[in-house]
Parts: sequence; C-alpha cells; structure tokens
Amino acid sequence: MRRKGLIGALLLSLLGALLAGCTVGPNYKRPAVTTPDQFYHAQAPAKPADTASLGDEKWWELFNDPQLEALIRTGLKNSYDVQIAASRVLQAQDQVGITRANQFPNVGAGPSFTSERVPGFTFTYFQIGALVSWTPDFWGRYRRATEAARADQLSAEWNQREVISTLVANVATAYFQMRELDLELQIAKDNLASRRESLNLTQTLLNGGATGLLDVRQAEQLVETAAETIPDTERQIGVQEDLISTLIGENPHAIERGVPLTEQPAPPAVPAGLPSRLLERRPDLRAAEEQLAAATANIGVARAQLFPSLPLTGNVGIVSTKLLSLFAGPGAGWDFTAPLTQPIFNAGQLRANLRLSEAQQQEALLTYRQAIQTAFRQVSDALISYGKYREFSEHQEALTAAAADAARLSDLRYRGGATSYLEVLTSQTNYFAAQLDLARARLDERLSLVQLYNALGGGWEQ
Repeated sequence: MRRKGLIGALLLSLLGALLAGCTVGPNYKRPAVTTPDQFYHAQAPAKPADTASLGDEKWWELFNDPQLEALIRTGLKNSYDVQIAASRVLQAQDQVGITRANQFPNVGAGPSFTSERVPGFTFTYFQIGALVSWTPDFWGRYRRATEAARADQLSAEWNQREVISTLVANVATAYFQMRELDLELQIAKDNLASRRESLNLTQTLLNGGATGLLDVRQAEQLVETAAETIPDTERQIGVQEDLISTLIGENPHAIERGVPLTEQPAPPAVPAGLPSRLLERRPDLRAAEEQLAAATANIGVARAQLFPSLPLTGNVGIVSTKLLSLFAGPGAGWDFTAPLTQPIFNAGQLRANLRLSEAQQQEALLTYRQAIQTAFRQVSDALISYGKYREFSEHQEALTAAAADAARLSDLRYRGGATSYLEVLTSQTNYFAAQLDLARARLDERLSLVQLYNALGGGWEQ
C-alpha cells in the first residue's frame, strides 16, 4: 500500500508538471512599426553602416565644462526625482518576488487547539503539524502574472533612466541660461562704462560751448538705457541660481561658474544615426514597450481565470485529545483535499475582465506607437533648430560686428564735429541691441544641442 501511495504521489507530481507547461494567452512580440530611413532635417543621408549618434556620447564629454559636470553629478546624487524613480524600481523588484511566489507551495507549521460539541458529544484535541497549500499553475496564470510584473520592473528601470536624462538636460539648460544672463550683464556693464565716458565728453563740450544741451540729454539717455537693464538681469540671474539649486536637490545658494557661454563647444555638425536605433535607445520608448509587454501578459492572466483550478491542501501532524499525551504514543494524522473548481456563473465578470485586458493591451499598443511618432518629431525639430540657430548665430555675429564698427565711426564723426549726437545715439542703441541678440542666439544654439541630445536618447548612461 505504501508503494502504491508513493507511485500515486509521483504520478500526481508528473501530471502537475505536465499541465504546468500549458500557458494560455498571447506571447509578446514587438509590434511592427514604420520607421523612416533617415531623420527628416538630418544634415546628411544616413547609411546602414552609420551607427554613430550624438545620443551615444557621454554627457560629461559632450558639455566639457567641469562646473556643469559637478552640478549634474550633484543632481544625480541629491535629486528627489531620481531618488523617487530608484524607489519605484525597488518596489517593482519586490512586486516580481511577491507575484512569482504564487507559483510555489505555501507551507506553515504550528500548534492548534480544537474544541467541538454536538448533541451528546464533545470533541477536544490538540495538534502540532504542518499545512501545505498549492494551486498548480495549469494554465499559466501565475507565470503570466510574473511575466507582467517583470515587464513592469523593466519599465520602471527605463523610467528611471528617463528621469536621469531629463535631469541632465534640465540642469544643462538652466546652466546655459544662467551663463547667457551673465553675458548680458557683462554687456550691459561694459556699455554703461562706455556711455558714461561719452556723457563726460558731451558735458565737457557743453562747458566749452562746443555742443548743446540736447547732446548731453541724449548721452544721459544712453547711460540710463544701459543702467536700467542691470537690475532686472541680476534678478533673473538670482532666480536662475535658485532653479539650478533646486534641480540639484539643494536649497537656494550661489552657483559657481565654469566655461563662459561664448566658449561652450558647439559642433558644426552632429550625427543623428539611424532612426531604427531610437527604439532601442530612448528610455521613454523602452518604458512604453515594456508596458505593452505587461499588458499582453495580463491577457493571459485574465484568460486563465476562465479555466478550472485545482487548489491542493494537505495537513499532516500529531494529534491527541490531551495536551500532555501529545508526544506520547502514536498520534500521527493527515488530511488532503483537492477540489476541482470550474467557473460556471459569475454574471459575465471573467469575460468582461478578459475584454478589459485586451482593451488595455490595445491602448498600450497605441500609446507605444504614438510615443515613437512623437520621438521622431522631436528629433526632427531639434535637428532643424540646431542647424538654423547656427546659421542665425553666424549672421548675428556679422551684424554685431557691423554695428560695433558703425558705433565706432559715429563716435569719431561726433568728436570731429561732422555729425550730431543723434547719430551716436542711434548707433550705440543698435550696437547694444545687437550684442544682446547675439548672446541670445548663442544660447539658442546650445539649448537646441541639448534638446537634440535628449531627443536622441542621450544622457542616461553613467
């Protein structure tokens, strides 16, 4: 009899292993998406062998500013957004462990006391034993749930990388904006000093009777035009320092400066790489794909609920009607239950749950394809912006040089008595505006480089 019982147990285990190999629901496969042969607005046609991309560069090599690098590293260490993303990865990892545990038996042990009375009889007994329960995963419900949990974990990891790349881009953007404001402030101070010298000259000429009061008033106008921009620029710099301090996870404080904006690297051409590589590199696309994989696995979870389940429960231990004799003499006992349960009527709940899972999977698929389309647009926008901002910056440099020479010649003509101070006023005003426009053009050029780097999936590698 004992041999027959052992054989039966082995057969039952073999049957369970055999049935456990059946998994219902669709297997995930990356959906077919249409990717262009090259990015629109790319500076040169991409070839299949062109694997280089700006997004592959390390951020500390791209920006090449020690102070900016220090700020980004501080942000990666202190930023609450980065820490929250890391916490979500840990939560997802633990969720995988919780979900996967459903595939294995649960075993518990401990003492118990039972007292029961029926008419004419009272039953009392003590027991020490182990309780084993297990629901064989015949249809892959728990395996599909584990598959979905693992996809959620990968999605959380890619979301963490997206947070990192966003932080790198935000800190670089704020830093370049601050350096541009520093340049505006220096331009305003230099112009103010120059215009004060010009004002002193007109006052000297007025005292000597060589000019009129109108020239003095116009010179004063130039001085005040330059002076009035300084307080507002200083205010903007202070606000920008507060922003950078918050981005790097610190309270507002002064920010040290590094390379001036005019010396920040701006390569004349940037490789965009193949559009198909964007699907592998951009963290937001990878996170959206993992969400699609999780939604696909959840269809299998919902479908498995339509099939029978066979929860197995076993209890083995020592039983006695008296506590003191619990360990004295033979008292072993056991029980085993295996109720086969087939859902029959649940008012359409399980079928509706399956349709819900399929609809959620369809939504995840559309979201993934939409994210890809948005990514291609962002790269295209960044490519044309960087190219055109470079062209604009070159023209603005030429304009500023011409305005500077015009201001110099106007000043010489005025000093020689060949023209009125109105010409100096106009030339100086145009030169000051051209200098500010050039500073902003250089900022736009560098910000578009940051945007292109981020759009190509750069910045998350450490």
